[in-house]
Amino acid sequence: MSATTIHVDAVLFDMDGTLVDSTAGVVGAWETFAKSYPGSHGVRTVENLRKYCGITDEAELEKEAQRFEQAIVDSSKNDGRTGITMLPGVRAIMDEILPGKDLPNPCWAICTSATRVYASAALEVANIAVPDAFVVAEDVKQGKPHPDPYLLGAKKCGVSPERCLVVEDAPAGVLSGHAAGCQVLGLVTTHSREKMETCNPEYLVKNLSSVSMRRTDKGVEVTIFKD
Repeated sequence: MSATTIHVDAVLFDMDGTLVDSTAGVVGAWETFAKSYPGSHGVRTVENLRKYCGITDEAELEKEAQRFEQAIVDSSKNDGRTGITMLPGVRAIMDEILPGKDLPNPCWAICTSATRVYASAALEVANIAVPDAFVVAEDVKQGKPHPDPYLLGAKKCGVSPERCLVVEDAPAGVLSGHAAGCQVLGLVTTHSREKMETCNPEYLVKNLSSVSMRRTDKGVEVTIFKD
């Protein structure tokens, strides 16, 4: 099996579809909250609500976004659903890089389009530690595909975005990572390989079981095994 190894100062992870699978909760939330509306994966809930539900008041958008995302957690195990679960390959990576989660020099971050309340709850359910470098929807004026989330993630790690690897499952996130100047590792966990290929991530694998990470004194050594 061929492999590519790169060294980066920090790894910037998306959350939903990258580290955790919240599909069961999202389905339940739409059923209980707004089942007549579609949604778009990889962008902030406030932007979905603004686009599809016609909510324009900013305070109301924030309130409803938090209510919707809490419904994801609350309904994720209803009617025999599987709950919010860790995706393949994540446990081994988290165990290796966990000591690098703390300030003043974290070597990894989570940069999610989710609200702080939901993201924190989802990570707790999935048994993933929240790193000190943690970027959520409320932290940025413009979410993905704009560069803001990953620029802030790099800043929180104290490194240049050009020295970061973004790990993403959605085209909007890949575009965000590239706009920030980062290399991007795409995952085929939510969208088809063909869909992900259209946004040209530098690397593309099925999921994180095809990737290993090793924490070093200068950041993270990432080995990507070709599917």
